[in-house]
Amino acid sequence: MNRAAHTAARQHLEASFRAALAAVDGRTVVRQYLAEHPPPGDVAVIAIGKAAPAMLAGARETLGGRLAGALLISKAGHFDASLAQDARITCLQGGHPLPDAHSLTAGTRLLQFLTGLPAGLPVLFLLSGGASSLVEVLPDGVSLALLRRANRWLLGSGLDIRAMNRVRQALSALKGGRLLAWLDDRPARALLISDVPDDDPAIIGSGPLYPQPGRATELPGLPDWLVLPATTDVQHMPGRIPHHVVASLAGALQAGADCARTLGYPVRVMREPLAGPAETAARRIVRQLRASAPGICLWGGETTVVLPEQPGKGGRNQHLALAAALALQGHPAILLLAAGTDGDDGSTPAAGAIVDSLTVSRAAARGFDAAGSLRRADAGSCLAAAGDVLVTGPTGTNVMDMVIGLRLPD
Repeated sequence: MNRAAHTAARQHLEASFRAALAAVDGRTVVRQYLAEHPPPGDVAVIAIGKAAPAMLAGARETLGGRLAGALLISKAGHFDASLAQDARITCLQGGHPLPDAHSLTAGTRLLQFLTGLPAGLPVLFLLSGGASSLVEVLPDGVSLALLRRANRWLLGSGLDIRAMNRVRQALSALKGGRLLAWLDDRPARALLISDVPDDDPAIIGSGPLYPQPGRATELPGLPDWLVLPATTDVQHMPGRIPHHVVASLAGALQAGADCARTLGYPVRVMREPLAGPAETAARRIVRQLRASAPGICLWGGETTVVLPEQPGKGGRNQHLALAAALALQGHPAILLLAAGTDGDDGSTPAAGAIVDSLTVSRAAARGFDAAGSLRRADAGSCLAAAGDVLVTGPTGTNVMDMVIGLRLPD
């Protein structure tokens, strides 16, 4: 493949990914929903998550003067200056990916905000991924040190998001529907950007307004030191707060596919979700691309990585991308993009990476061994050396991860 064709192929992969992001942008989807389902009067807004600033911006544009006040809790680097300048909006930073003292402060301020609202004033909740870490109120017997240790273990445990958030719910006085106790029967509804399989509102942001029956202690494989509080049951209250998913992975995949078609490629959206170990998923995807006809294939979901004691830089998308790059050696007709739709991938500023058959050799020329980098969970360093990381910055959305593979004619 000549350099011009290679450059164009990489640009087309990125264009498809950015089209996917635009379709599920928090500002756009919240604005559209509220335009179609306007509240009858004034409303207070509570927005929590990595996509919360974009979601709140869309709500403010639609509500105008009916926005009675708002509380925004998000991650550092994700805030919109125009929101902070609005006297009606209180902006708070929480810890992410690990909860910290700022997360506890945000939890206290959240409860104060709710209890300080005029009686009967409706509340609109805007929730997206990241909320689990950004805001917290600790139950009796749980310290911040234990919470951080548990979350650090969860992030490297290889558990899927459903299991992780069941544990988080057990360690929280907010999650798993417990925030409902602070609403005092006032009217409320929640708009969600889903970053979980099946768009389950009990799992998005650990379900602060959506009780889930059962106990996290039913989960196998928890370390001996992680003793969960005994009183973790929450009664299920169906319909207590209406929940509406306004953006999800399906919409992103469809938009990415539509963009690829406009660029002239045959397109397949793959049915099997991204799941399980990232390296295993990478090898499966490369096999499928090698066996496919020329065109673009899209996958979505969320893989897992079991981290060593001292991991390097990177996240599950860069881990998958580097594993794919190893399998792509000798196959110059295939390129692959793997990225998080939130713009974050682990401990780096990258969203993911775009790799090809020469990624491994480019990294080797800079002194990096790709296989060794995978073993050390240091894919980010290796891919940065190869010049293959993809940086988007905060995207205003969060609908899990995407992989876009391009198979060119041989």
